[in-house]
Amino acid sequence: MAADTTSLPPRVAGALARYRVLAYVVGVMLLVLVAVAIPLKYAADVPEVSAVVSPVHGLFYVVYLVTAFDLALKARFTAKGTVLVLLAGVVPFVSFVAERRVTARVRAGQPL
Repeated sequence: MAADTTSLPPRVAGALARYRVLAYVVGVMLLVLVAVAIPLKYAADVPEVSAVVSPVHGLFYVVYLVTAFDLALKARFTAKGTVLVLLAGVVPFVSFVAERRVTARVRAGQPL
């Protein structure tokens, strides 16, 4: 089990909490986009769902980038680790896996 967040400096703990929320939101929005909105647009000729979900996911992804970069600076990620975390919101399901790994490593004080 990962270490408790009480051992983290408050600025890192706050950045981690914001990152975790946005990672889940971006992951869910991407799954909705890929599994529901895009098939409806192209298979059922219902573009309205994609017209709403796509910009919402885009907005949340931009906020995810800001929060992930903030966490990377505060937790001192390597350049490679930072880029990989930033790209995690682009591939379905990867943001969930990345969130788990990032959380465990940050709580353990390990570099990413």
